[in-house]
Amino acid sequence: MTDTAETPAHEQRVAHDYLIAYPEHAPRESDPHYVDFEAYRKRTVATAKCGWGVAVGDFSECGGGLELHHHDIEFALQNSVDLKHLEFAYPGVSNPNEVGAWVESGTNLEWLCQKHHIAAGAGVHDLSSSDYAASRFVQSVFSAEAKVI
Repeated sequence: MTDTAETPAHEQRVAHDYLIAYPEHAPRESDPHYVDFEAYRKRTVATAKCGWGVAVGDFSECGGGLELHHHDIEFALQNSVDLKHLEFAYPGVSNPNEVGAWVESGTNLEWLCQKHHIAAGAGVHDLSSSDYAASRFVQSVFSAEAKVI
C-alpha cells in the first residue's frame, strides 16, 4: 500500500559543522595581487548589482551595502588549489605563480549585497551551496532563527 498523504508544512533545523583546512597565507593587504582586487572593485563599483538579484531579476530581497565575494576560490585557500582541476574549469589558469592574480580577478569575483554575502540564514557564506541556490527561487525558505511552533 502506498501512502499518498502529503507531508504537512513544517520547519526543520539544519546545522553544518566542519573544519576547513586553510593553508598558510599572507594577509590579503600584503598580497601582491590585492591591487588587482582593488582595481576591479574601483572599476566596477559604480555599476555593481547584487549577483543574487541579477540572477532572478529582483532586488527586493537584497539588503545592506554591496561587497565583493570570491566566487570559486577564497583568497585564503589559493595556496592549496588543485591546478589540474582549475585548469580544466578555467583554461589557462594552471601556473602556480598566476593563481593569486586569478583569485583576485573579475572571473572569480561577484558583487553581492551584505545580506546575500554574509548574513545568517541568507548569505553564501552561511548557507550550503545548494541551499543558497534554492534561496533564489523559494521565497523566505531560510531564517537565521528557528520559529517556535
